[in-house]
Amino acid sequence: MKDQIITVLNQIEKEYEVKILYACDAGSRALGFASQESDYDIRFIYIHKKDWYLSIDQQKNFIEIPKEDPLSIIVDPKLDVVGWELIKTLRLFRKSNPSLLEWLNSKYVYCNHAYLAEKLKLMQDTVISHKAYINHHLNLVTKNVNDMQKNKEWRGKVYLYILRSILSAKWLQIHKQIPPVEFIELLSILENSLVKREVKDLLWKKQSGEHYLTEKNMILNEFIEQEIELLASYAKNSSGKSDDPTKELNELFRLTLKEVWE
Repeated sequence: MKDQIITVLNQIEKEYEVKILYACDAGSRALGFASQESDYDIRFIYIHKKDWYLSIDQQKNFIEIPKEDPLSIIVDPKLDVVGWELIKTLRLFRKSNPSLLEWLNSKYVYCNHAYLAEKLKLMQDTVISHKAYINHHLNLVTKNVNDMQKNKEWRGKVYLYILRSILSAKWLQIHKQIPPVEFIELLSILENSLVKREVKDLLWKKQSGEHYLTEKNMILNEFIEQEIELLASYAKNSSGKSDDPTKELNELFRLTLKEVWE
């Protein structure tokens, strides 16, 4: 599959006249949830040629293959490929966008031009807003829990995403730094051995089958409820202030544009 991914990325560059600066796997495979049936969620950051930025009109700043945008070659149905233009990316970085931070910290990297990821990662721990990041994950948890409450059986995958959001937010609270992407690494902050055992069992069953279903787990549900309350309190009392990286991000954009196309 790696060869197919590289082929698709190269074809995107050719057909859309862009340069891909960074590409990674940011889905269940990067998280460590994947089963044999799992898709490949490829995410990338790209930059246009200079003339694209000299227009007074707002232009489309993302590419989605194959959902929205065409490609002349056959794309494996397991591939979901989404890219963000560099200015869009830098603006979202300034807002502590959790999805982007996960991209940058993925261990499965297919392209890293101009050391963009490293440059952003040097800033990430001082730029991140604890309030924004934790509230984002709490919103995800609330939505997923509300959806799952309607059913007797819960999808193992969604259960794990709920737990991952909680542990990611908790990691930031404890360590004051961006949490690791891989779920198994987050388990080091779990002090309750019973909860940790249940989480590991759920993870193993999910890895054995993409559509694994489980009955509601009272041990995990109690843990989830407690952590939602604790994290909400922490986020509420957090100032939300962080370093303003606008000057550095503007300079990074200009340098990257020059380096790529000159």
